[in-house]
Order: sequence, then structure tokens, then C-alpha cells
Amino acid sequence: MSHEHHHHHNVDDSSIWKLWVSVFLNLVITLAQVVGGIVANSLSLLSDAVHNFNDSMSLVTTLVTKKIAKKGATSSKTFGYKRAEIIGAFANLVTLVIVALFLIKEGIERFITPQPIDGFTMFWVAMIGLTANFITAALLWKNARDDLNMRAAFIHIVSDTLSSVGVIIGGWLIIKYEWYIVDTILTLIIGSYILWHCYHMLRETIEILMEATPDNIDLDELAEAMQNVEKVREIHHIHVWRLDENSNLLESHVVIEKEDLSQIEEIKRSLKTLLRERFNINHSTLEFETEPCRSPDHEVVHHHHHHEH
Repeated sequence: MSHEHHHHHNVDDSSIWKLWVSVFLNLVITLAQVVGGIVANSLSLLSDAVHNFNDSMSLVTTLVTKKIAKKGATSSKTFGYKRAEIIGAFANLVTLVIVALFLIKEGIERFITPQPIDGFTMFWVAMIGLTANFITAALLWKNARDDLNMRAAFIHIVSDTLSSVGVIIGGWLIIKYEWYIVDTILTLIIGSYILWHCYHMLRETIEILMEATPDNIDLDELAEAMQNVEKVREIHHIHVWRLDENSNLLESHVVIEKEDLSQIEEIKRSLKTLLRERFNINHSTLEFETEPCRSPDHEVVHHHHHHEH
């Protein structure tokens, strides 16, 4: 399975310690914002904390993935780890959705009955958040250029800075004009942003967990391409599913002529090359047979995209 991790080998320890520092900073900010939000009675500060916490989680995921990639996971474990990662992401996202919905609900209630907010605390806590975000962004900037995972982490941090800037401006407006409504508006914006973000990630996560055929693979086209490989007579019982964001798996039956049995290795090699290069499937299980197994359902398998296991 090592070829799947080719982009990880340049992971130097500097990026790992930088990530740890970022996680630590992020968690500290999150805590400060939660406390600050409660003290200042500011919902937008709490939403920002949630947003920040989400990013700490994604940084942790990045770290765990890196650690595993460094260890060079054994093939039996890769599946386990990646599954765990997806399930962890799922739990994290569901929690986020609940919290974001709660904040939005509170925000809407405050439209009706505005509450006084301590703009001073709100302003300074958000300032601390912004500073820490800047430090993190500066730390990750160099590595973000050539590592996809680091880039994702970097983009998260930058999106955090935006919400912190919003809260800072809000705090300033509250100190100056006592426009408490600004806090509510910010809460709705950040809350909706979190929900929107979660919606997309949840869709992907659920599809992976449901073992749905990846969107970008057309099963009929795939079967046809496989059937066009030399000496392949027929393809059936074809399943494609996803292990995680970037590995597709396939299993299928391949029917060949009896007299071609000696060439199984070559046929298999050309099939695997086709799957890897054209369909980005790096892990395939192919079962060869000389007589097509005439099972009653094999006729429909072709057109039946989500054929259950």
C-alpha cells in the first residue's frame, strides 16, 4: 500500500512540531473565547470558539494522519485507521452541527429580546484569538506550499482570522455605540458558515461510510474499459467504494478463456494499470474465472450502481 502515501515522505519533523504548536495555540484560544464569551455574554465569541475548536480538530486529524503515514501503516491497519478517522470526523461534525444550531437559535431569540454585552471583553478576547491565529498562520505558511494536508490546515486558520476580525469589529461597535444586535448578526453568519462547512463534509463522510460508489466513477464506463482489455471476455459483480477521501477500492470477477489461463498475470497487470491510471483505483481485488458464474442477479449488476455487498 506504500504507493498511496508517496506525498507524505517529505514530511519533516519541523512541520510536525509546528502543527503541535498550532493545536496548542488553537485550544488555548478556544478556551479563552469560551470563557470570554460567557463573561461578556457574547454569542459571536462563543461561535468563534466553536469554529476554532473545529479547526483544532482538523489539525489533530492532520497530525494523526501524518504520524500513521510516517510509521508506514501495515495494510491490515490502514483500513482500520482510515475508518476510525472518518468515523471520528463524523462524530465531530455531528457535534458541531448541534452546537451551531444551538447558537443560531440563541441568536434568533436575542433578536427578539436583546441582551447587554460587555464589548470590552469581547474586543480583547477576539484580539488574542486573532494574534494566535496569525502566529499559527505564520508557522504553517512555509509548509502549506508543498503539502496538501498542511494547506487544508492553513486555509482553516485563515478562515478563522476572518471570523475573529468580525468579532473584533463587533466588539468595537458595541463599546462605541452599544449596538448589541451586531453580536447576533455575527453569530448567525459564523453559525451558518459552520453549518455550510459541515454539510459538505458530512455528505462526503456519509457517502464513504455507506460505501457508495464515488461520484466521479461511472460503473458502466469502468466495466466497458475493463472489458476492452485484451483477452478479457466479461466483467461482472463489479463493486467500487471508498475507504477515505483519497482511496477508491474495487472488486470484480473477470472471465477469461480457458486457454488464456497461463496469461493471468499479464491480464491482471494490464487491468490494474488501467484501474490505477484511468480511474485512480489503487487497490483492486480481481477474481478470475473461465466459466461466467451464472447467478440469477448477474445480469442486473451492471446497471445497478449501488449493488450491496
